[in-house]
Amino acid sequence: MIRGVRGAPDILPPDSTALWQRLEGAARSLFAAYDYAEIRTPVFERTELFVRGIGEGTDIVEKEMYTFQDKGGESLTLRPEGTAPAVRAWLEHGQFVKGALTKVYYIGPMFRHERPQAGRFRQFHQIGAEAIGSASPEVDAEVIEMLGHLFCALGLRDVTLHLNTIGDAACRPAMRERFVAYVRDRKDALCADCHVRLEKNPLRIMDCKREGCQAAVAGAPKAAESLCDPCRAHFARVRELLDAMGMPYVLNERLVRGLDYYTRTTFEFTAAGLGAQNAIAGGGRYDGLIETIGGPPTPAIGFAVGMERVILCLKAAAPPAEGRRDGVYVANADAVSATRAFLVARDVRADAGVRAVSNLEGRSLKAQLRQADQGLFRYCVILGERELQSGAAAVKDLGQGSQETVPLADLAAWLAPRAGGHGRGEARVRAEGGAGTGGAGE
Repeated sequence: MIRGVRGAPDILPPDSTALWQRLEGAARSLFAAYDYAEIRTPVFERTELFVRGIGEGTDIVEKEMYTFQDKGGESLTLRPEGTAPAVRAWLEHGQFVKGALTKVYYIGPMFRHERPQAGRFRQFHQIGAEAIGSASPEVDAEVIEMLGHLFCALGLRDVTLHLNTIGDAACRPAMRERFVAYVRDRKDALCADCHVRLEKNPLRIMDCKREGCQAAVAGAPKAAESLCDPCRAHFARVRELLDAMGMPYVLNERLVRGLDYYTRTTFEFTAAGLGAQNAIAGGGRYDGLIETIGGPPTPAIGFAVGMERVILCLKAAAPPAEGRRDGVYVANADAVSATRAFLVARDVRADAGVRAVSNLEGRSLKAQLRQADQGLFRYCVILGERELQSGAAAVKDLGQGSQETVPLADLAAWLAPRAGGHGRGEARVRAEGGAGTGGAGE
């Protein structure tokens, strides 16, 4: 038997697939309400895009990317994240010419060669959103609120927003200089990776999870102490808007994010119960990225949601129960009614938009009824020679245990409002109120 690749798990029905569809459906519906449109980029790009965009000193570029040469000798890389491909597509197709704020989202697989662990895989999946073309702090606040709204709509309660600012090209050099001076005196406490970061991208030492490195930077100068006036005003406005919306957050002055392209606002959502790797989503402003990959100076902000980790949270929040019954199983009591049962299932699917199946395996009536119950169908339509002669079917409600007789001509119309048909319109994602003030961790 050939087994799957380690770190690239299968997602199987019914339980796991249903949770993934729930997450994806909630995101699509919610993002549309904020006027975001879906973008789909290739799963591989030119390697240069990620080297220039993410940064040569990052673990992703140096250790984790799946890079290969195609038959023409060009270096290609399976995408390790979604922001750089999204802004590459935005730039390549001339979206910047329009001069308006562009709002896009994506859902799909990413690839990094790292050690598989809980909620982290070599093929993993992200939901991401990018708002390109505005430096306004109002955009920052809306993006953060939209992400919080998604978790609320999914019913995740024990989620915490961490917020910080890391300055921009005007004030970060001074920030970097003060930080390096402090850390050099404590270099012996750093891990080997952070020795390299100290020379290439020192602020990323704050992103290291090793206890020794965390202790070494515990008393380092704070980013807020080096902010220029525009960055300070920008962050103050973001916080003001989050406070006005009643969205609680923790001010986390060690939050720098792991990619080189971030500027100003950075944020992360964490969830209880996931252990040390408790981040389920994160993002921030990246005003310099588009210029780095060859475009005009363009402000932008975005985020990515780790779908595997959110699925873990959904499973913990609502352990699988019996499940919601929906759909129709059309059973045939004898060989005479088998063809009609097949056609009734087809008609119910077509006319009512309802999940409907018939007996495809030659099972006995008793076995069909058992299959209908185990498949969590809401109704079982029972057809036999007598039902065909009378033009009516016995319809058993498997949830309530009741039974009715319904004319075959009316069957699809009768089932549509009762059996969970998707033809009745999309479900609406509704915000559930969040209370509290910002600055919860100050």
